[in-house]
Amino acid sequence: MTADQRAARWRIRDYRPEDWEAVSRVHDAARLDELRDSVGTEAFLSLADTYESEGLFDGRVWVAEETAGERPGDVVGFVALDEDEVSWLYVDPARYGEGAGTALLRHAVSRGGPCVEATVLAGNERAIGFYLRAGFTIRETRSGRLVGNEAFPATGHVLEYRAPDGPRDTRAPSGE
Repeated sequence: MTADQRAARWRIRDYRPEDWEAVSRVHDAARLDELRDSVGTEAFLSLADTYESEGLFDGRVWVAEETAGERPGDVVGFVALDEDEVSWLYVDPARYGEGAGTALLRHAVSRGGPCVEATVLAGNERAIGFYLRAGFTIRETRSGRLVGNEAFPATGHVLEYRAPDGPRDTRAPSGE
């Protein structure tokens, strides 16, 4: 199955308040994976603890909803775009590799400017590979404190996606 076929399984729509429970569940499960190989799971804080201070709703938020399969309508991931930055992108770990992340990223990038950036923790090789396959490049690497839990040192890669010249491809980028 191609990335396009996997991405077609998902409907991307605007976040609604009734999605909070599903979005929190997805974040909390996937955040542990994100931290495991980077700063360590001791740095974990739930979405309920961090969404305000980290600005989840400062920009636009969309969810990926399953359109086929055993549970149509289930929210399996979400993405936030604040200006031209993919500031949040999480997928339920049980659904990794099924195309929801690709569909979410394509949706967000198609609504950004000619250059969209994202930051990924160093050590989170799965996410780094995902963004690189989607056409992002690493622009710089920064070290400092973990955003949202500043008690922990962290290193992150700032990645960027530059839209090709000419008409905007609303399907770009491809990945996952």
